Amino acid sequence: YGNTADAYHFTAPEPHGDGMIRVMQAALKDACMDPKEIGYINAHGTSTVLNDKCESKAIMNVFGDHAKILKVSSIKSMIGHLMAAAGAVEFVSTVMSVFTGKLPPTINYKEPDPDCPLDYVTNGVESVDLNAAMSNSFGFGGGNACLIIKKK
Repeated sequence: YGNTADAYHFTAPEPHGDGMIRVMQAALKDACMDPKEIGYINAHGTSTVLNDKCESKAIMNVFGDHAKILKVSSIKSMIGHLMAAAGAVEFVSTVMSVFTGKLPPTINYKEPDPDCPLDYVTNGVESVDLNAAMSNSFGFGGGNACLIIKKK
C-alpha cells in the first residue's frame, strides 16, 4: 500500500507526476517488490489529457524499461468515475485480474497518444499469466493511493 498527498491543485495533477511516482514507489516498497514483478496496472485512467499524460510519465519513471511490456488498462472507460468508490471497485477488478488471468480493456480507445506510449489493453479482454498487479487511485486535491495484489 502507498499513500501520498501532493496538494498541487484541486483537480489537476502535478505536471511531472511527482505524487504519482512517490505513491507507486511507496506501494512497491511496502510490498517488498521489484517493479519488474508487476505484470498489470489498473490505471487511474480518467481519459483526461492531464491525468493520462502524467500517469503515463509516472509509470515510465517508476518502471523504466519494464513499462514497455507492462499491461495497462482503466475500467473507468466502462464504469465511469465512481468518485469515492472508484478505488475500491477498481481494486476488486485488479484482484479478479490476478486470480483469473483476464485483463479488462480500456474501451473506446481509438488513437494512440505519443505522450502515453504504454502497452494498453484495448481490444477486448486479454488472457495473461499474472502474478502481481497494481491499482492506482489519484484523487481530487492530490490525494493518491496505490494498492498491490500478489499471489502467494
